[in-house]
Amino acid sequence: MPVKKRKPLVIVYTGNGKGKTTAALGVLFRAFGRGWTIVMLSFIKSETSNYGEERAARKLGIEMIPLGAGFTWLSKDIEHDKALARRCWEACKEKIDSGRYDLVILDEMTYPLNYGWLDLNEVIEVLRHRPPNLHVIVTGRDAPQALVDFADLVTEMREIKHPFQQGIKAQPGIDF
Repeated sequence: MPVKKRKPLVIVYTGNGKGKTTAALGVLFRAFGRGWTIVMLSFIKSETSNYGEERAARKLGIEMIPLGAGFTWLSKDIEHDKALARRCWEACKEKIDSGRYDLVILDEMTYPLNYGWLDLNEVIEVLRHRPPNLHVIVTGRDAPQALVDFADLVTEMREIKHPFQQGIKAQPGIDF
C-alpha cells in the first residue's frame, strides 16, 4: 500500500516556559528514527558551545549548527550579535532552499525577529516558498503574531513552576 504524501508543516514552540528547544529535539529524534535528513540551526547558542544535545547529535551524525554568541540579551556587543543573527539566517535560507532536508529546526529564532534584526516578512516568505515536503520548526519566546498566524501548529509553553525560583541552577542532562 503506498504511503500517503505528507503535508509539510511549520511548527512554532513559544512561550515563557521551559521546553521549547526540548520539544523541537523530541521531533528531531522522532524524525531521525524515520530516516529523515535533519538540520538544526541555533541563533543564540555559541559556536563554541558543547551542550548535551550537541554531543548526542555528533554521536548520531545529526547536523546541528550553533551560530550565535550566547545569551544575546546580556551582550556587550549588540552589533556583533546582529551580524551573527544575519549570518545564521543566511545559513538557514541556504539549508531551507537546498532541498536536501526533511526537517529544518530554527532554534531560538524568535529573539532576532523580535529585536528587529531579521525581517519577519522575509522569513515568512522563505517559509512559504520552501521546497515541497520540508517541515520547519521555529522556537523561542514571544513568537511574532504574523509567524503564529502563518504556522500550522503553535504550542505555547507556560511556566508554572521552575527550580530556578528556589535557587537551583541549570543542570547538565536536564537543562543543557
